[in-house]
Amino acid sequence: MNTLKKLALLFCAASLCTACFEDLDDTPITSNDIKDFVYKGMNYAYLYKENKPDLADDRFSSDSEYSSYLNTFDSPESLFENLIYDRENIDRFSWITSDYIALEESFNGLRKSNGLEFDFYYQPGSTTNVFGIIRLVLNNSPAESLGLQRGQIFNAVNGETLTESNLSTLLNQDSYTLHLATYNNNNTPNDDSDDTIDTSSETATLSKITFTENPVHKTEILEVNNQNVGYLMYNGFTADFNTQLNNAFATLQSNNVQNLVLDLRYNPGGSVNTATLLGSMITGQFTGEVFSKLIYNNDLQSNNTEYLFTDSFEGNSINSLNLQKVYVLTTDTTASASEMVINSLKAYSQIEVIQIGQQTTGKSQASITIYDSPDFGRSGANPLHTYAMQPLVAKTVNKLEASVPNEGLTPTIELQENPQNYGVLGDENEPLLAAALQHILQNGRYAPRTNNFNKLKNKVDYQPFENGMYIE
Repeated sequence: MNTLKKLALLFCAASLCTACFEDLDDTPITSNDIKDFVYKGMNYAYLYKENKPDLADDRFSSDSEYSSYLNTFDSPESLFENLIYDRENIDRFSWITSDYIALEESFNGLRKSNGLEFDFYYQPGSTTNVFGIIRLVLNNSPAESLGLQRGQIFNAVNGETLTESNLSTLLNQDSYTLHLATYNNNNTPNDDSDDTIDTSSETATLSKITFTENPVHKTEILEVNNQNVGYLMYNGFTADFNTQLNNAFATLQSNNVQNLVLDLRYNPGGSVNTATLLGSMITGQFTGEVFSKLIYNNDLQSNNTEYLFTDSFEGNSINSLNLQKVYVLTTDTTASASEMVINSLKAYSQIEVIQIGQQTTGKSQASITIYDSPDFGRSGANPLHTYAMQPLVAKTVNKLEASVPNEGLTPTIELQENPQNYGVLGDENEPLLAAALQHILQNGRYAPRTNNFNKLKNKVDYQPFENGMYIE
């Protein structure tokens, strides 16, 4: 079907109608109109188009065959999912939304939040009951105003005992009450077989508000063995806060830091361009050289792009540290643009990257927002609906053509956060930061530590859409 090869978006005939959605002006738009957009957008841009026979340019011999194909799916979402390649192993990250306004706001750091992020573990001796631990309290948030702190534990929400099956439902509500608890190791810190989670009478009631997070969460200067070590916790590659990121590096630069600990443990990614700026701030000696490359599908090879280390952005000079070594703290939620920074720096022998923590998510692909418009861009988007897609459209590789493995980046020093001692972020005694400082003090020697806590995969949506790694 020749029309499928074109960038122009052609709507199906009215005879394709199967169901209706209500548009912004109360004018009905058909489900198949939106499915037509979904198919053609994926046919045009999807990274794994060559792996999906249904996306082949010669898949349909006639418009009627194409119409019948669309009619086999009961919604735009089901069609989109059918076009995803190997959801379990390869493409775990493409998504579709019926509200691109919220999507755009999330990319700018705007979302509904009470300011809390959590980790979850099975209660000792249980395979169903769960306890949560506050891992992060966002600055200037409702949670901070209540005095909640990292490391606090809870085992019930709204009076209901927390389990693996209900935690998502309970904590994705706009308002809820946490029932706080304590971790009791029964004075055997090296033996968790007799540990218990003890309920307390303390509660905290929170409501989500429209909230804009500054991803530059914390900047500290630590004096270690007569040298300044910089600590920066950075929680999202949000382009609207590039100036704040550069200002943080101005602080690090003015304090003449000899070592940097970059905390990306809860950073799910974001803007590719911002990732390039961060890499340029850490270094400075590679200006003009390749930071990363984006490789598109076979039809869009002309879009392949090189991102170069730079010394400026938007007319501002970059505050670069010219480091030969950087410590990066990671967990299994470190993803996308965060992994891109690690992978891209590792390609240069002139800088050593010491990764401390857990293996990362494993996402080397970038996405772009596909709108229902003639060129799939935001301008001219169909006003009758707010569907958009965020499919993977390119893979990232470093200057050596190496990408992030699907299983993630393996840490130099493996260390899982311990619910008995999450510590204070930026404090020299916080376990992951302490491991970096020990490595600095002892010239690379480190005594490994282990724990056996069974951490659950997080099911709480801190952002309505996963930032991942996207191209502006």
